[in-house]
Amino acid sequence: MREIIAILRGVTPEVVEPIGDALVEAGITIIEVPLNSPDPFVSIEKLSARQGERALIGAGTVLSSQEVDQVALAGGRLIVSPNCNREVIERALQLGLQSMPGVFTATECFTAIGAGAKSLKLFPSEIAGPKGLKALKAVLPPDVGLHAVGGVSATNLAEWKQAGASGFGIGSALYKPGDNAVTVAMRARGLVSTYDEVFGPATENGGETA
Repeated sequence: MREIIAILRGVTPEVVEPIGDALVEAGITIIEVPLNSPDPFVSIEKLSARQGERALIGAGTVLSSQEVDQVALAGGRLIVSPNCNREVIERALQLGLQSMPGVFTATECFTAIGAGAKSLKLFPSEIAGPKGLKALKAVLPPDVGLHAVGGVSATNLAEWKQAGASGFGIGSALYKPGDNAVTVAMRARGLVSTYDEVFGPATENGGETA
């Protein structure tokens, strides 16, 4: 599975299905609907019903254990947060969901790992930069993934990979409110092409993140 998380911030239930179809057909099979989007649980439910067998569908901007429960009820399997909240991580794991908490410091990284997280989100990564990610990777356990989120696009994937990024969360470079499926498909194909050049061909399935 390509470690590209498509962040559909602002997406609405009316357009989420064709957008999701465009992403999956292009080869992006991890999709996040941030909870500050309109009717996010409806969008997650629609995506899960339509693409849940082919893609890992979940929520972003998850800030409480109650929201984790709601995501699970909607069929989501991935919990992404901008912060490191032990209750959110632990509740996600209790429900058999994948948790990707947001971290910025070594202290936050190890707090998240102590709560059971195996994938971390460096956010905002454009402030830490590849040098910041590389420094964190040097002290993290080798089986813990660190994803760069914020300021990542097709133009700088190679630089982030060289620094040790396990994957990427990509928002406006893939989708902005008002974009249609044709536009998203074009961007997604370009991103996937670059990703495969940098990382090599990926296995197409709905498996787990690193």
